[in-house]
Amino acid sequence: MARPDERPTWRIGELSRRVGVSDDLLRAWETRYGLLHPSRSSGGYRLYSEADADRIRRMQAHLAAGLSAAQAAQAVLAEDARGPVPQSPSEDVELGELARWLREALDVFDETTAQAVLDRLLAELTLATVLRDVVLPYLGELGDRWQDGRASVAQEHFASFVIRGRLAGLARGWGGGRGPRAVLACPPLELHDLALMVFGIMLNRKGWRIDYLGASTPLDQVAAAVDQTSADLVVLAASTPDVLQPLRKELAEIAARVPVALAGQGVSAAFAEEVGARHLLGDPVTEAEAVGGWI
Repeated sequence: MARPDERPTWRIGELSRRVGVSDDLLRAWETRYGLLHPSRSSGGYRLYSEADADRIRRMQAHLAAGLSAAQAAQAVLAEDARGPVPQSPSEDVELGELARWLREALDVFDETTAQAVLDRLLAELTLATVLRDVVLPYLGELGDRWQDGRASVAQEHFASFVIRGRLAGLARGWGGGRGPRAVLACPPLELHDLALMVFGIMLNRKGWRIDYLGASTPLDQVAAAVDQTSADLVVLAASTPDVLQPLRKELAEIAARVPVALAGQGVSAAFAEEVGARHLLGDPVTEAEAVGGWI
């Protein structure tokens, strides 16, 4: 994909009209973060290019994905330094092709390319689409390859670290606000929590505050967090049944005090009903969108 045209063309008012950002905010982003690269006309006016407009659009996409202004600007400038992700010169690249590039980059420990692909996905698609149609299928496929020996431990750890870092950026500030409050955790011995992070990110986009306890959390600590935060909901995720089966009594006790939802391949509808919990059967993005309207 060719870089956008750097030739100076527009004054700031025209740039503002094209990107839907006020003159004042454009000047602030230029001064604080060096996001715009204007040239001077013969009359002394600043002139901006299509490349400046492209940087602003990518800045907006990163802000919509949950980054702070400083983080979004840093991401845009890093993208410029890396260069664009390759693309067919005659047509837009399909979502499946971008997903393939992501997988191939992570398999060979190429974080630079992997981050560039993720940047492009988040700039061009909704967050729900990126998480539901790219990130979650990739994590599931990676787990399958690791289990049957087609992916090494090193590959699994590296890819998980990169994905976790991006999810952590999207989760920034998810405990703030005034909406209902959810405590999210994995029970003891459950170490796979990336899908739960995805759920929390999307639930936060529905106005919920998230208290995230993460992997392998003792249930007495979950109960203590509920007491301390006056949570409106507890969501626990498990990838295998054996981590939940011994915890029936503790789960039922928590469910008697606050609504509990159980998610993951390790949960059955019968088990959830037995302990008085809801069963979240679908993918984390879809379930978060549904749970968002419970309260």
